[in-house]
Amino acid sequence: MKRGWVFQHDNDPKHTARATKEWLRKKHFKVLEWPSQSPDLNPIENLWRELKVRVAQRQHQNITAREEICMEEWAKIPATG
Repeated sequence: MKRGWVFQHDNDPKHTARATKEWLRKKHFKVLEWPSQSPDLNPIENLWRELKVRVAQRQHQNITAREEICMEEWAKIPATG
């Protein structure tokens, strides 16, 4: 990694395992301390929740229909910036 970069990952157990931490340390990666389950700090989590709520409000008969609903609802979420 380039100088000055900081690696960020969630606190999934495979990311916080002793072997992973040791590998990152040996490779001299700077790792950002990040609280688990923190959607307020990770905006994409808010977007996933919005999509989940929208999809849950619609009926589907199978996985194909659910995928179509996901795509439709995703397209309806307004982009902000």
